[in-house]
Amino acid sequence: MRLTPEAVREEYDWVQKRGDVVVPLVNETRAFLGSQFDVDVDTLTDDAYAAAIDEVFADGDRAVNVAALVRLLRELDVTGDYPGFVIDELLGRELAAMIAGEQPLRLLAEATFHVADVRTHGDDRVAAGADDLDAALAAGVQTRVPGWPWQQAESPFSVE
Repeated sequence: MRLTPEAVREEYDWVQKRGDVVVPLVNETRAFLGSQFDVDVDTLTDDAYAAAIDEVFADGDRAVNVAALVRLLRELDVTGDYPGFVIDELLGRELAAMIAGEQPLRLLAEATFHVADVRTHGDDRVAAGADDLDAALAAGVQTRVPGWPWQQAESPFSVE
């Protein structure tokens, strides 16, 4: 695989167009997690998704790595799928973390990836990594974008 600025732009465009699939998955994941923690979580809008992806790809160092992971997952397919289960999970988790940002959001996105992943159902006619890609985009964006009650106040643990 060769990554150029043009290839990164292609993956950016593809991810932006994927909002019609990812935004509902984000909202379903947020609703499930909110019910588990007994909190109300804001839903994600199409505009907030687009803005989050813009922000991720505006950082060139992050963009090239995100583009590489997106491209790998778009193409990844393993005969029988199960032998490839580990690699598509690994790539998906890392993509979610990279989109989310720095710690602790990074770790939260990795954990959320698995919640989103069980909510995606790949089409047998597409690469095995495709459903993990959707789950990774959803987990990363949902973690990056505010909407959780704990994100709405300053941390009580900061030292001045």
